[in-house]
Amino acid sequence: MIVWLIVAVIAVYFIITYNSLVNIKHNVAKAWANIDVLLKQRHEELPKLIDTCKQYMQYEQETLEKVIQARSRVSDARESHNLAALGNAENALRSSLGQLFALAESYPELKANEQFLHLQSRISGIENAIADRREFYNDSVNINNVRIEQFPDLLVAKLFNFKASDLLKFASEELKDVDINQRFNS
Repeated sequence: MIVWLIVAVIAVYFIITYNSLVNIKHNVAKAWANIDVLLKQRHEELPKLIDTCKQYMQYEQETLEKVIQARSRVSDARESHNLAALGNAENALRSSLGQLFALAESYPELKANEQFLHLQSRISGIENAIADRREFYNDSVNINNVRIEQFPDLLVAKLFNFKASDLLKFASEELKDVDINQRFNS
């Protein structure tokens, strides 16, 4: 009788732990899917922004090309689920978009264009949402990775081959303080 009780307790523990780990694994997948949706939305908006800018910025082809190339690298990294490449591509895209928006200041007609303003606002909103989702994704990954390494949960994790996930890394440039004076003087 006592043996059966111990076996039942162990079985219940394994079932509860397994279900909990499955839930955590799916939260990581859901967090990534949320980022993926936003990356796709931004990917679809950028050509519209570039086309709008091309109408006014005839002499800024190099900047527009940087945005196009960075957009392509983000798309490739996203499709291959290469988080390291995605982090680097995201940095390049953010940098080239920053240059594009800074150059737009030199084109009063572009700055006054309603479509440009709408796209700039939309892309900025998507960028903020991506940052929020990245934080949620990294929290989900951290919970997953800690749980599958903690004893006794690691016994269930190893038995059922649960894997650690990679964090979405931030570039060192994103972690630095912003130089406000430089922004006002450019």
